Amino acid sequence: MTRVVFLLVPQLHLLDLAGPAQVFSTAADQSLGYELSYVAEQQDVPTAQGVPLRAEAEWPRLTADDLIVVPGWRSGALRDNGALHEATLRRLAAHHAAGGTVASVCAGADALGRAGLLDGRRCTTHHDVQDELARRYPRATVVRDVLYVVDGRVVTSAGIASGIDLALHLVAVRHGPGAAARAARQMVVYARRNGDEHQASAMLRHRGHLSDAVHRAQDLIDARFSDRLALAELAASTGLSERTLTRRFTASTGRTPLRYQQELRVERAEHLIAHGTTLESAARAVGFQDARMLRRLRARTASAV
Repeated sequence: MTRVVFLLVPQLHLLDLAGPAQVFSTAADQSLGYELSYVAEQQDVPTAQGVPLRAEAEWPRLTADDLIVVPGWRSGALRDNGALHEATLRRLAAHHAAGGTVASVCAGADALGRAGLLDGRRCTTHHDVQDELARRYPRATVVRDVLYVVDGRVVTSAGIASGIDLALHLVAVRHGPGAAARAARQMVVYARRNGDEHQASAMLRHRGHLSDAVHRAQDLIDARFSDRLALAELAASTGLSERTLTRRFTASTGRTPLRYQQELRVERAEHLIAHGTTLESAARAVGFQDARMLRRLRARTASAV
């Protein structure tokens, strides 16, 4: 039996907690031997979403096989919230020193930093607070734009939903990828993502604009990125001429509609390849006739980094 203890901090994000808790609860339902506990410095814990939680004030007895998870909390800056007593921080450090694993979601990495667990280690957090985490803990190496990082029984993940990826990874490490896949299927999770996949997909990176027409075109491309989409069809969906759409699309996103579609294809192909699909099969799955164009686009992407 492995005990998973969630340390609840005031103003925590519900999904930071509920995502990994659901993974381990699902694994327990599949007889994988998990028992979940919830502790806090005070029994009543307010959340960022307004739903109050109630936790235990006393910690259970832990062994080296057990896991502590610190969900993140709402904060414009790490220093503005997430206060923990020194005794709690010492408990985190002591569990790790005794051979246990300590994990965090989002801003929860700050608690691990205050406990001294990030010094000399690679780590990550939500992209909004990565710079601040690096400033607060200069002896840590903050890995940017990844979902989670594992370093010496210290596991840190990015924001919100990436806690699910972190938990599925830990289940896979302990029980094998088949067990993690069964948990993911039970949860109706689309795919278990690798830790080094980007926090923000191409679909999100190029949405920071105010053009409704371009958003409509992107909606169509997002839904059918593996299809052959004629510019005339995209333009008709927006009510603009082909020339006007191309001009507005490029001004809003920094790339043409075709280039945007190609980015989506390459990103999806990279995901498939990372999960064992051959280059040729991945190319065909995302809409290329063969792997030659995918190779050229991957090379262009690599040279641009």
